[in-house]
Amino acid sequence: MYIIDFISIFLLGTIIGSFLNVVIYRLNTGKTITNGRSICMTCNKHLRWYELIPVFSFLIQSGKCRRCHITISHQYPLVELITGVVFALIAYHFLPVLLLSLTSYVLLLVLFMFIFSLLIVIAVYDIRHKIIPDSLVYLFAFLSFLSIFINQSGIGPLFIKPSLLSLFIGPLFALPFFLIWLLSRGRAMGLGDAKLILGIGWMLGLYFGVSTLVLAFWIGSVVSIIMILISHSKLSMKSEIPFAPFLILGTFLAFFFSLDIFSLASFFNL
Repeated sequence: MYIIDFISIFLLGTIIGSFLNVVIYRLNTGKTITNGRSICMTCNKHLRWYELIPVFSFLIQSGKCRRCHITISHQYPLVELITGVVFALIAYHFLPVLLLSLTSYVLLLVLFMFIFSLLIVIAVYDIRHKIIPDSLVYLFAFLSFLSIFINQSGIGPLFIKPSLLSLFIGPLFALPFFLIWLLSRGRAMGLGDAKLILGIGWMLGLYFGVSTLVLAFWIGSVVSIIMILISHSKLSMKSEIPFAPFLILGTFLAFFFSLDIFSLASFFNL
């Protein structure tokens, strides 16, 4: 029974992912996000319903527009697939809560689907434009702050009174990165990254939050070195590489797989 539910949630995620692509392309362009038919970005052809089926339309059309035959960006199916997988992982992550409280399960599902949808848009937008939109990161921080007032175990009351550490962990995480931005005048790190870390701290708490930051720096360092090596001098150590995607990838790993570097370090007697 759960398999059918997970498949349904995955399909819902691909549909939401299709909408996230619209947000990514239209945000800060002056175009409305909720109104207006979808068009081919090359020939401006209005797309019909069968050209908008998440993932499948891309595959059936061999990744090309039916009219102009220009290759469609792989971002479309990738964002749809990633969103579908993330939604299914959220449903699985909170599955123990479902056995205790359907109300809590539904609330957590909706909240974290919204949160991770924002993170997906922020990551892709930062890759494309090397900037994090304030409207998205502030909304993410606000929802992350709300999440500390919700009982995520399913045991006991739906809403809880957070500890002082939970309340202040977001600003404590963000402060060092804000200072890096301030002292470097934005050269070492963008202010958007500090705002993103504010929400990550509230969302994940101390241990998983620290794990996310460490994972982000590790992954970012490895990817940056690889990009420099294969770019044949097109990139250097001074090149601007967006950090938000690594922060968000670290968030995914810490949240869904409960990656805790403190436990990992003790395992290897570090």
